[in-house]
Amino acid sequence: KNGNGYIISDNFNEDIFLPSHKTNKALHGDEVEFYVNTRRKNNKLQGEISKILKRTKTEYVGIIQVNKNFAFVIPDNRKINVDIYIPLKKIKEAKEGQKVVVKIVDWPQKADCPTGKIIKILGQPGEHHTEIHSILSEFNLPYEFSKEVLDYTNKIDTSISEKEIKKRKDLRSTLTFTIDPIDAKDFDDALSYKVKENGNYEIGVHIADVSHYVKENTILDDAAYERATSVYLVDRVVPMLPEILSNKVCSLRPNEEKYTFSVIFEVNKRAEILKQWFGKTVIKSDERFSYEEAQYIIENNKQNIPKEISLSKKEKEVSKEIKDAIISLYKLSKIIRKERMNSGAISFDKEEVKFQLDEKNNPKGLFFKKSKESNKLIEEFMLLANKKVAEFINSKKPKKTFIYRVHDTPDLQKLQSLKKISKQFGYDLNISNPSQINSSLNKILKDVSGKKEQNLIDTLAIRSMSKAEYTTENIGHYGLAFDNYSHFTSPIRRYPDVMAHRLLQDYLENKPSKDSAIYKEKCTHSSYMENIATKAERESIKYMQIKYMQDYENNIFEGVISGVTEWGIYVEILENKCEGMIRIRDIKEDYFTFDPELYALVGDKTRKKYQLGDIIKIKVKKADLIKRQLDFILN
Repeated sequence: KNGNGYIISDNFNEDIFLPSHKTNKALHGDEVEFYVNTRRKNNKLQGEISKILKRTKTEYVGIIQVNKNFAFVIPDNRKINVDIYIPLKKIKEAKEGQKVVVKIVDWPQKADCPTGKIIKILGQPGEHHTEIHSILSEFNLPYEFSKEVLDYTNKIDTSISEKEIKKRKDLRSTLTFTIDPIDAKDFDDALSYKVKENGNYEIGVHIADVSHYVKENTILDDAAYERATSVYLVDRVVPMLPEILSNKVCSLRPNEEKYTFSVIFEVNKRAEILKQWFGKTVIKSDERFSYEEAQYIIENNKQNIPKEISLSKKEKEVSKEIKDAIISLYKLSKIIRKERMNSGAISFDKEEVKFQLDEKNNPKGLFFKKSKESNKLIEEFMLLANKKVAEFINSKKPKKTFIYRVHDTPDLQKLQSLKKISKQFGYDLNISNPSQINSSLNKILKDVSGKKEQNLIDTLAIRSMSKAEYTTENIGHYGLAFDNYSHFTSPIRRYPDVMAHRLLQDYLENKPSKDSAIYKEKCTHSSYMENIATKAERESIKYMQIKYMQDYENNIFEGVISGVTEWGIYVEILENKCEGMIRIRDIKEDYFTFDPELYALVGDKTRKKYQLGDIIKIKVKKADLIKRQLDFILN
């Protein structure tokens, strides 16, 4: 905010400090050429920007201030420390105080701030749709498809033809069902189940055959690739594919014939895979279950689902065949999961906060979503399909280009921090022996379950992990303890899965390997867009938390210190997991300074500590929707 910055460069092991007068008009995220001073100042390397190589973005969201002869936009992003000058003829119809999207068009050498033009008016700050659209605009995420893309999509032949069925394995008469979140509209995956004459099970993992409709080098494929992922905001989904495909044609809805790409396993009662088959299929789902409904069947071994949890809001009767299939698949998934955990997989059962919204998108309540047996049943079979597809491709000689989902080993420095914090709560993390890290970490994650410190330890453990990403270079997946892993099971919402489908089909037809460089670039783009989507999703949750907490200003809560910085402490309220900040200037009892070694603010006179993981009482000072800030003070 004060204009100072840091440069991150592969040429140095530390960040280079950038005083505000040495930025040469660079903005947050820009790629730059720079000098480094040989003399350190305050033990920091200092730099000076000589040239801007690439602007990370030119469009920003902000609030317009209109004067008599000109206007300014004050960007929402607090890391952008300049206002953007707008000539009056470039403000469109924007009115004083509205939220807008501005495009920087020039930054004259002698000018203190850039010149821009208004390209979109979002509306009044604080209004729901204005704020949600500003989050999407901030991350440059499109929330509408162009007319050309929609016209093209509407002309696709979506009929199920006998000619196409003949090219596929016909599984329409095999018992098949889906299990998804209660509010899901796009059903990517279905499971089929059959007991063979030899007593083994034939289990099919059937995935929507998106690549049948989304052809390469089409305007639709370009739009899907550009988005690369669906974005799940707190009140809506911004889909990767137009709704006619995502929610209708490709969605594996009950009692509708669908084209699928399947992995079919023959397994015995010990969940050992005896045979596997990959290929195009046609299915007809017999039933759609929510996770809650499937959970009821698992827990009670009953065929009738009470109306309180039934999707149809009346008592739902399922056949004995389906009930037995769900129970049997659950038992097999437990064996598969146990084997995976014994191999060193890490289990994160982090609770998700979900909001109940009224018809005006105001939060009327919140609840915590935790993974149960029905979630784990689906998860294990999806993981198995993803793993087996990757193994199959990786076994091919000569080597074939493919899309892998990889996860590198954890950051040792972050693990040491986690060890230090865990110790304060009485948990011991063994990081001396690499082979012990996973089992030791799993033990701690299990031990903290249901305790006050669970969310903090879970969060720190996740932060210590490397980021999973897409690549053509297979280094395995550390968190899942798999040597081979891909993403094959969600092509409606993830573009890498569409690419995996296309490549797998090519190799099943013995076509030559594809150009690795092209797919490497596509993987980089997909990983980048996944990261952007995650940030937008978090920002929308944060927005809704602030909206929720507006009703609780001046209320007192108990919270856990979830972050410590030189400007204050972050506190997560225990009862609702909303996170706010106590600014260092609002702690009046002493002069506090940040100790990075202790993850604490320490009082100069009293030596009192506010440390990561401490439980403290706070009062809600202000819930500011426009600034998107939740401010607390100590109570």
